[in-house]
Amino acid sequence: MHPEAAELIDRLGLEPLEAEGGYFRQTWRSSLSLPSGKPCGTCIYALQTDEPDSFSAMHRLPTDEIWHFYLGDPLHLLLLHEDGSVSEPVLGHDVGNGQHVQLFIPAGTWMGGRVVAGGRFALFGCTMAPGFTEDDYEGAVAEDLIARWPHYNARIRSLIRVGGPVKMTATE
Repeated sequence: MHPEAAELIDRLGLEPLEAEGGYFRQTWRSSLSLPSGKPCGTCIYALQTDEPDSFSAMHRLPTDEIWHFYLGDPLHLLLLHEDGSVSEPVLGHDVGNGQHVQLFIPAGTWMGGRVVAGGRFALFGCTMAPGFTEDDYEGAVAEDLIARWPHYNARIRSLIRVGGPVKMTATE
């Protein structure tokens, strides 16, 4: 692991995120709750490195999410939208070349990503409203996504955590 990534993990108090991959820490959870008991909003730091198993595994969430890029190398995302369309945005600082420092991802979108080839690490954040709870996370099954998006077979498979959980446990 790159020394700067290791230092960020230590300084920011990041922990491994087993289901999705990489490292994270929740930085904000609204003190206000919806009638359902869900927090009104949440925010996390997340970090992916150049290690082979460090990627955001394909998953979807039932509410909107905003990703924010902070430091490091660009993060290449794969977004499989409910309407059948596909986009591959890149989070990064090079806005002039189409990278995003902030990216909105609609509820129900399958998403995953990894640091661009040759990159060392990416530090980013995710904000959700209503806020995230463990039962929101739905991990993807490769065959299900490939059946709907066969032209993205290789990219989908590269973002699936083999043997990984489809649902997140309350300890994550």
